[in-house]
Amino acid sequence: MDYGYLYKFELTKAADILIRETCKLKEGETILITADTESDKNLVDAVAGAAFAAGGKPMVVWTATPLGPGKMVDDFLPSDAILGAALKADAWVEFNRQYFLYSDTYQAAMDGNPKLRFLGLPGTTSEVFVRLYARVNQTDLAEFVTYLADITREAKHVRMTTELGQDIEFDNHPGWPVRAETGFWDKPGTMMLSGQICWTPSWESINGVLVFDASIVPQFGPLHEPCKVYLEKGVIQKVEGGIQAHDWFKWLKSFNHPQMLRPAHLCYGFHPGAKISGQNGEDERVWGCTEWGFGSAGAYYAPPGYPAPSHTDGIVLNTTTYLDGRMIIDRGTPVEPKLVELAKKLGK
Repeated sequence: MDYGYLYKFELTKAADILIRETCKLKEGETILITADTESDKNLVDAVAGAAFAAGGKPMVVWTATPLGPGKMVDDFLPSDAILGAALKADAWVEFNRQYFLYSDTYQAAMDGNPKLRFLGLPGTTSEVFVRLYARVNQTDLAEFVTYLADITREAKHVRMTTELGQDIEFDNHPGWPVRAETGFWDKPGTMMLSGQICWTPSWESINGVLVFDASIVPQFGPLHEPCKVYLEKGVIQKVEGGIQAHDWFKWLKSFNHPQMLRPAHLCYGFHPGAKISGQNGEDERVWGCTEWGFGSAGAYYAPPGYPAPSHTDGIVLNTTTYLDGRMIIDRGTPVEPKLVELAKKLGK
C-alpha cells in the first residue's frame, strides 16, 4: 500500500470541511498549524492546502516531540517563537501528539490575542480525521451535543454507572460552564473536536469509583484490563488494576502536585464515527462513553483555571447516566426522548 496516497481524496474533503465549514477561515487570515514529529504529515499538508485554497495564509510549525503534554512542552520546545506566531495569528489548530493545551505557551497566546480561535486536535491521524470530519454531518452532530449539554447544565446532581462496577456521583458547580463541543471554531476562544460535552463538577462532591475500560491517553493508549479509580471528595485515594493502572497512578504521584490527583473535567463522548484507536480526540468521543481528565483544569471549564504539571484522560465505555435521578443514557444508549430523536439523525 502506498501510504503517501492513503486517504488522499478523502482528506481533501475533510480538510475543506474543517477550514471552510467549521473554521470559516476568511481570505487573508493567518492560520497557525503546529505539529510534532509524531504528527501525521499528510493530514497537516491537507489542512494547510485547504487553508491556502480558501484564501488564508497557513503557517506550519514542526517541532521535536516533547515527553508529555501541557506544561511539559513549555521548556522543551521553542515556545517563545511559537508564542510570537500565535499572538499574531487569527486561528491556531494543533496536531501535536504532545499537546500545547494547558501549557503556559497556550495560555499566554489566548490571554494575549483576543481574536485567536484555537482548535485542539492532538495526535489526530488521517484515518481518524476522515472518519470524524468527512463522514458525519457536522450540523446534525452539533445539534445533538448542544441539547445534551443543555439538559446536563440544568441538573444539580449526576450519577454515572457501568456494568463493570463504576458508580460515581457528584454535584454540578453552579458557576462553571457545561460546554457543548460542536467542532465549530469560527469565533475567538478554545474549541475542541465535535461529539463531546465537557464540564468540571464541584470537586468536594465527587465520590465513588471510576472504571476506565477503554484507554488512558496520551500516556498509555488502549488498556489491557480495567483500571479502578477510587475517589473521595474529589481526590484519588487508590487505584486498582493491572500494570497500566499501577504505572498510571505512579506517574500521577510522581509530580507531587495535588491537582494531578483531582479530576480536571469529565465529558460525554457521542460521535457516531469514533472508535477506540489510542488517539486522544477519537477515544474520548466513542458513542456512549464518558471521559475523565486529571491534572490541569482549563479556565474554559473551571474558571479561573487550575494549573498542574501535566494532564491525562481516562475513557469509560457504555456509561449509564442519571440527571437528578432520571436516567437519560442507558449503557451508552440515549433514552431521553429528544436525544433518541437526534441520535436517529446521526444513524444511531
